[in-house]
Amino acid sequence: MTSVVATRPAPAQGASGPLLAMEGIRKTFGPVVALGGVDLTVGRSEVHGLLGGNGAGKTTLMNVLYGLYRPDAGTVVLDGAPVDIRDPRDAISHGIGMVHQNFLQVETYTVTENIVLGTSMPSWPALSLKEPAARITELSERFGLAVDPNAEVSRLSVGLRQRVEILKALYRGAKVLVLDEPTTNLTPQEVDSLFGSLRAIVDEGMSVVFITHKIRETMTVCDALTVMRDGQRVGTVRRVETSAAELATLMVGDDAAVGRVTEVVTAGMGAPGAAGVTGAARHGVGTARDLGDAPVRVSVRDLVVHNDHGVPATHDVGFDVRRGEIVGIAGVAGNGQVELAEAVSGVRALHRGAVDLDGESLAGRPTAAWLESGVAYVPEDRHRDGILPSASIMENLVLGAQRSVRFRKGPLMDWGSARRHAEEAIRAYSVKASGPSAPAAALSGGNMQRVILARAFSHRPGFLILHNPTRGLDIPSTQFVYDRVHEAAADHSAVLLLSEDLDELTHLCDRILVLYSGRVVGERRRGDYDQYELGHLMAGLEGTE
Repeated sequence: MTSVVATRPAPAQGASGPLLAMEGIRKTFGPVVALGGVDLTVGRSEVHGLLGGNGAGKTTLMNVLYGLYRPDAGTVVLDGAPVDIRDPRDAISHGIGMVHQNFLQVETYTVTENIVLGTSMPSWPALSLKEPAARITELSERFGLAVDPNAEVSRLSVGLRQRVEILKALYRGAKVLVLDEPTTNLTPQEVDSLFGSLRAIVDEGMSVVFITHKIRETMTVCDALTVMRDGQRVGTVRRVETSAAELATLMVGDDAAVGRVTEVVTAGMGAPGAAGVTGAARHGVGTARDLGDAPVRVSVRDLVVHNDHGVPATHDVGFDVRRGEIVGIAGVAGNGQVELAEAVSGVRALHRGAVDLDGESLAGRPTAAWLESGVAYVPEDRHRDGILPSASIMENLVLGAQRSVRFRKGPLMDWGSARRHAEEAIRAYSVKASGPSAPAAALSGGNMQRVILARAFSHRPGFLILHNPTRGLDIPSTQFVYDRVHEAAADHSAVLLLSEDLDELTHLCDRILVLYSGRVVGERRRGDYDQYELGHLMAGLEGTE
């Protein structure tokens, strides 16, 4: 596939200095110091990566720049002049645009209507959209952001909706464009197209701040990179003068820690080139594992599941998972993954079809029966579906098993046994908490996920379902999840991993099924992975370029 991003040396600073300088930015939320006096300098005509794990302060810093938060201290200098940004309207007036992870769009409006919403109309009071639509077409052609200005937003893919948000900022005259984790939910082809557009943008004198936790992306598209950790800036480097290993050390804290998270750092890290996916990243890591004559543990047949509105979300889905096998489900969000995960874990009722574990039919049985049969589920939304925030860590760890013999004394709950189990799980899973009685709400995202994993693994599951298990986690916590997945497979569990991170899937899985519009549209085995091919399938296209 031909690259759409031209490699070029990092631009030199102009005589007038940097385009943006944030100095000593401090922001607290009660006793929590989210930003502890952070400095950030963005040069002219550059893509500046803002790299760090979950909770590092990246998005908080940019929310200060965009006027969503007022800093407790610090200054912002834009184009050589101090500016006071009190709200997003101020930011926009100063030429700052921001594209958030969750798009701010009216789905029933057209592309043009969404872009001009909140701006002054040159044709007022006639409200003609002809001139704005022509301007949007010109911008989309100029920056490689092709989209129909008359299309209704609800009918657009995630990648096209993101283009609408970028065009919205450009239409308002952005000089600094902030993108928050912009490659989430994009196919590899869409990532390449985005990177090409970013290069076109900076080539016209604007600058881009690219927030991400993915090292490979920064090594591909950024000219300079600032790494944040625990609300502090820990370093700023030029891309041509650094390496993935150095960036990982800055993110994690020390070389010894990096040694413990090698798998996460190297997953998908081919030799970075101009395109978004290259080398090992494109084709995955390793060759096919020999599972020998491992028997089928899980059989899913003709599965039809309805969404919350009673509409079919999956259509005759079928697959097997063998003993010790890790099978991945790839797809752009919203193609039936949530309903599939909930159905095969016993959380959502089956409209039609069968799910068998070790030859035993589970369809139509209550969720408790699925759990007793050896099904364990790590849901996508750990806050909403995976944990009871008002309950203690101990109570969360026994959730679903509270009626089992190990936690009962006759008809009563054996809280002593539950406490011992929780203490052991906290040690084994390195949960940072004051003790078993600590409220789950006090846990960080990474520690919350460790509690959920400890609960899932405490019964040696025969069938383990994980849905986006590393989303929002830092590098050490992600490596911890990877280790547990490997342990489950080594312990002969059948593992189903649903993830929107193709690097994760190609690194961990023996097979990958692609889900599009609720149907399995393709299957690839380790050793035959090609992320561009998978991307085509994820977009509902047949064949490859």
